[in-house]
Amino acid sequence: MAHRRTSGSKLLMTVLYMVASCSAVPISDLLDRASQGSDKLHSLSTTLTQVLDSHFPPIGRVITPRPSTCHTSSLHTPNDKAQALQVSESDLLSLARSLLAAWVDPLVVLSATVNTLPHPAQSSISNKIQELQQHSKSLGDGLDIISGKMGPAAQAISTLPYRGGNDIGQDKISKLINFHFLMSCFRRDSHKIDIFLKVLRCRAAKMQPEMC
Repeated sequence: MAHRRTSGSKLLMTVLYMVASCSAVPISDLLDRASQGSDKLHSLSTTLTQVLDSHFPPIGRVITPRPSTCHTSSLHTPNDKAQALQVSESDLLSLARSLLAAWVDPLVVLSATVNTLPHPAQSSISNKIQELQQHSKSLGDGLDIISGKMGPAAQAISTLPYRGGNDIGQDKISKLINFHFLMSCFRRDSHKIDIFLKVLRCRAAKMQPEMC
């Protein structure tokens, strides 16, 4: 019991130290780190989608659900950098955090079902999914700290529940199509997150809009 209390105390002190350290870091530096993280996240999701494309059944191009049916599509977001530049800092951060939070459960589903994916690069895909989860968690933790510096509006999160269930399909084609569809949705959202954070970084550095 004493050992557990000691371990718990060390963990608490570590967390408090990290929070205290981050609180002393300028928000522009935190946004720069977050932007680097979002860039890595989008790059990884793009690579994963390309790997999946290499073994995608031709019929998948016809029967894959439309992007408008992604579970995050109900969230109204800027479609590009020009639109993002018209949105307030707090709203951009809230949108980025909402999108990240919406992918916690779907990434768990992808990680749990990738071992049944009928793809020659299944092992590599599995490793990359785990990387996505780690980067998403790290980025989400970083954005939580930044939101604390930006006030209540930035701390608001829209709930976007994933209702796709834990089953990505019973047959080979269904598994490939559904897995690919989820990854395509994530790639789209990771691109939006990257745009929002780069605009925030640009503003924090007081750069001109055309330089963002």
